[in-house]
Amino acid sequence: MTTQEIVSKLWNLCHVLRDDGITYHQYVTELTYILFLKMAKETGQEERIPEGYRWEDLRRRSGIELKKFYRELLAELGEKGRGRVREIYQGASTSIDEPKNLEKIILNIDSLDWYSAQEEGLGNLYEGLLEKNAGEKKSGAGQYFTPRVLIDVMVRLMRPQAGERCNDPACGTFGFMIAADRYVRSRTDDYFDLDDDAVTFQKKEAFTGCELVHDTHRLALMNAMLHGIEGEILLADTLSSAGSSLKGYDLVLTNPPFGTKKGGERATRTDLTFASGNKQLNFLQHIYRSLKPGGRAAVVLPDNVLFADGDGASIRVDLMNKCRLHTVLRLPTGIFYAQGVKTNVLFFSRATTDKGATDEVWFYDLRTNMPSFGKTNPLTQEHFAGFEAAYDAEDRHAVQDERWRAYSRADITAAGESLDLGLIRDAGVQDQEDLPDPADDAEACIADLEEAVDLLQGVVRELRLLEREAR
Repeated sequence: MTTQEIVSKLWNLCHVLRDDGITYHQYVTELTYILFLKMAKETGQEERIPEGYRWEDLRRRSGIELKKFYRELLAELGEKGRGRVREIYQGASTSIDEPKNLEKIILNIDSLDWYSAQEEGLGNLYEGLLEKNAGEKKSGAGQYFTPRVLIDVMVRLMRPQAGERCNDPACGTFGFMIAADRYVRSRTDDYFDLDDDAVTFQKKEAFTGCELVHDTHRLALMNAMLHGIEGEILLADTLSSAGSSLKGYDLVLTNPPFGTKKGGERATRTDLTFASGNKQLNFLQHIYRSLKPGGRAAVVLPDNVLFADGDGASIRVDLMNKCRLHTVLRLPTGIFYAQGVKTNVLFFSRATTDKGATDEVWFYDLRTNMPSFGKTNPLTQEHFAGFEAAYDAEDRHAVQDERWRAYSRADITAAGESLDLGLIRDAGVQDQEDLPDPADDAEACIADLEEAVDLLQGVVRELRLLEREAR
């Protein structure tokens, strides 16, 4: 049985819980609680779980006894579990009310082909569930799930290296950091090329994150654990005082949440130069301030960050002074949970100076004249081929691609410090020079009217003649 088949079976179990009124997101959270116990047994890591609250203790119960024990188990692991176990179960509660539904889920999980699942990777299995959840519009999970193909492109272009400190300040389910870990492993023979200290660093310190939403934080912890990553994942708001300690990174990869703080309130961070009610502008400030000199970042941001005036313009100027903002990728619409959201990826690196770090910015338009993306026409790696070739070109000016264009720092200043640039001509819109000359249109209309008048006058004459004959 393949990972995809197991994911489908697990996902189909959510229909069992319809009568309990459980949402897709709640279902994935419940699955996390139960799957953790089963996976700990399958991987021989049950020592992390207190005796009496392990998989077999859960599996052998049924009915009301099972329901009561399950609630007790969640509370016990949240209070007495060790390390990641306690983090995952802290504050856990269940939404499953019907004991038979709970029993059916446990028995179905127990009967799956776990040998095949381990062969393909339990982490891949769990990621598949998260991706399935994000694909369901009703789940609302798409807001924290970045398309895997986009994550992989960003990671490939950023090239994380062994020994680097990587962070995602809005980590969701930890997808960026898992992809970065996967990239480093692929270039170090799964860390076998590293010495013991370097391996310890990679597992415990290299990949970290911060997530505000408690349930999503649980999913991130589970995802990280199943991929062998033990780095710190804070349950906190990066835009609060807790985020001020997140700094000194070699690499930041992230897709911050879109929108404004409730009531337009400002971030509670006191160390941000420009206070704003716009979350993305505050995250952008945090990100470039969190990089050490030479550190780099790739960040998904909505269009408003490129052109917002006031604090927005000041933040863009500050970014281009402190960092070399070298590339902006204009992304297609429809690749995120909200079809109308227009997004971009900003690529930049922290300079050693705080003035004049950016001299030109390259833009790649992957939005104009692109198909509509969705379930029937998913975004693929091939769609990024032109951009990756241009990005990695030894001489960017030699690239022949109409989607690829550079703007000097002076050009950007002339545009009012706006970065809303680089979009090519839409083939569906006529240029002004292609439209008929209004003067020509007027002359044609006059000629047509004169001809119509002549015809009407002729008709009137004919009618008068007929009238005379009738007399």
